[in-house]
Amino acid sequence: MKYIICLITWILFFSPLQAQHKSIIVSKDQQGNYNKIQDAINAIPDNNKDTIIIEIKPGVYKEKIHIPISKNLIKLLGTDVQNTIITYDDYAQKKDSTGKQIGTSGSYTVLIDATDFTAENITFENSAGPIGQAVAVKTNNDRQKFKNCRFLGFQDTLYANGSNCRQYFDHCYIEGTVDFIFGNATAWFEQCNIKGKNAGYYTAASTLDSVKNGYIFHKCILTAEAADNNFDLGRPWRPYAKVVFLECTIPAAVRPIGWNN
Repeated sequence: MKYIICLITWILFFSPLQAQHKSIIVSKDQQGNYNKIQDAINAIPDNNKDTIIIEIKPGVYKEKIHIPISKNLIKLLGTDVQNTIITYDDYAQKKDSTGKQIGTSGSYTVLIDATDFTAENITFENSAGPIGQAVAVKTNNDRQKFKNCRFLGFQDTLYANGSNCRQYFDHCYIEGTVDFIFGNATAWFEQCNIKGKNAGYYTAASTLDSVKNGYIFHKCILTAEAADNNFDLGRPWRPYAKVVFLECTIPAAVRPIGWNN
């Protein structure tokens, strides 16, 4: 009963609001309002009261995107997930203009600091390759939802972060190698496909001691490009990591013990 109440609460909380919205079109062929996604985001008034839908037409958008905390109530809506791609190739050891490494947090393709954010039918990719930590998406606030999206990368693909922040991933595809779903958010993954490439770990949660829930995977399908007993469901990034797999399909590549510390 407690689990059912929790599930219903999450679904209701992240259900689309019946509110007014405005649309902006981004297109590579110059037929939209903008040809860069970041330009469309920058044009949205700070602290707006209505949902703004940014319709993204098919194409590969090589951009490093930041949605700041002042740009709330944004929805990125792709035409279709296979052909609407946001990609960049930064990685943790890459140096900035001052010669300082940008670090894991700076390696993102897309960083979302705003609340009430939604993305649908979009591929988020970090194309740096197997070169260490390289984040595709970093979520960093409350009430963020992703539906039918893909997250592509190797190490540290999805940085689901933000203490006391709730995030929802619905029918998404996530792939990576080491710790490729990590951070301290409370995140629900509903019927997602999660693929481990090579040997490694699906998760590295850093849930705070004061936070009740970390990562919840419900009816997800896990796969792995690894021999039997060469993958782990996760390892803790911090001492109070909380990760639960409910009614998920687990491959033979996962060790029977399940976890690694």
